[in-house]
Amino acid sequence: MTKPRTLGELKAAGYRRRSVKDEIRHNLIKKLRSRTPLFPDIVGFQDSVIPQIVNALMARHNFILLGLRGQAKSRLLRELVTLLDDEIPVLAGSEVNDDPLAPISAYGRGLIRERGDDAPISWADRDARYVEKLATPDVTIADLLGDVDPIKAARGGHLLSDELTIHYGLLPRANRGIFAINELPDLAGKIQVGLFNIMQEGDIQIKGYPVRLPLDVMLAFSANPEDYTARGKIISPLKDRIGVEIQTHYPTSLADGMAITGQEAWTKRESVEMDVAITIPAVVSEVIEQIAFVARTDKRIDRRSGVSQRLPISVLECVVSNAERRGLQNGECVVRPRLADIYSAIPAIVGKIELEYEGEQVGGDRIARELIRKACGEVFDDRCSGIDLREVLDHFNQGRTLLISEMASDDEVLNEFRSVSGLLEAASSGRLEVESRASSIVSCELLLEGLYALKKIARSEARGATNYTQARPERPARGAHYDDWTGGKVN
Repeated sequence: MTKPRTLGELKAAGYRRRSVKDEIRHNLIKKLRSRTPLFPDIVGFQDSVIPQIVNALMARHNFILLGLRGQAKSRLLRELVTLLDDEIPVLAGSEVNDDPLAPISAYGRGLIRERGDDAPISWADRDARYVEKLATPDVTIADLLGDVDPIKAARGGHLLSDELTIHYGLLPRANRGIFAINELPDLAGKIQVGLFNIMQEGDIQIKGYPVRLPLDVMLAFSANPEDYTARGKIISPLKDRIGVEIQTHYPTSLADGMAITGQEAWTKRESVEMDVAITIPAVVSEVIEQIAFVARTDKRIDRRSGVSQRLPISVLECVVSNAERRGLQNGECVVRPRLADIYSAIPAIVGKIELEYEGEQVGGDRIARELIRKACGEVFDDRCSGIDLREVLDHFNQGRTLLISEMASDDEVLNEFRSVSGLLEAASSGRLEVESRASSIVSCELLLEGLYALKKIARSEARGATNYTQARPERPARGAHYDDWTGGKVN
């Protein structure tokens, strides 16, 4: 069907006006009735955040997402676009998406007066109706609302007081769409005053002109919870005019975290230039995700900043790169990352955490290593419960060592593991992957890293190799006693 191209054709087609909030509500109701998944790319919020967003949209409220960094706030705001119509009619040439039946700009009103039903119509798609701005202290009121444009005045022969000389800001250009501001409290106070006037009165003023622009816009914001308080950087009148505050959160389960990391990380490296396929063992993904969970409870890491979901994403990408480098060097066609590759991603971990004073005294590199050790211990405790490792421990307690090169091939590593009494046999029991050489390697690594996490053996690194040795005896605290080897988690 041909789309109307003039105002007369649009009227003949039966077009009716509706606000953007009514449009979103209407499309949301259709999805709910048809049980179409809402925001399918968002993982872990189906029973917490998304129902609250739905309630806010059904009530036609502006809302704010409060959460620490890396909690998919921006991703959620951008997903709102899916609730807009595919296209809407606008007056051709309008900078503010003028509704053909009720233009708000001087340009739009003048076009209707001159052309009437012959006024040209264009169509704006949903992506063009979403405008996003990252709040920074240097944002001006002109950036958001607009300013006088002397060049327009000179070219058109207009007085500076003429509305046609206005260069519209981001907010008017989002008319009949969604306007999102990330990190709202970072806006200067006077800019926040301008925002709450728009939310209260529904119009804007530019440079003191007696201009009324009754904007039709859905406003959505994001902020850090600590900034969004009376002691923070948000002004109370603006806070009062935002309809709903919705708290986001980090993944509550390891499965959700792994799903998000697997979805966002760049791990498909196959290309024409490199004939190397990457497959990632589940144990490796689990340990990487567990690092983030452990970090979020570590008292030496600043909880006010949070530990972003970007940490496991970056770590997984670095782990894959290290395995890819090894595969290319050894001429292997299929490469599977190992637990040892996680240590090569320590720079990615250090770059994603902010330390408290106590953590700064210890150092980011050391804390990153401790996070890996504890994460391996958690996964070891979950997957290797009940496995008899006495023979493996006896091997090291007799003073023997195990040296594994980071760049060693699968065959070379397996040969080294065979030298440890009972290791491969232990790896074939429990909930471990042993269907291939590479998975056997990861299973053996998990057993060794688990014993290291429990301080049953020692681990060190030197010149691109990992060395497992007998644990150094520790002097017990007064009144303490040692239990027999029964397994257990590391505190």
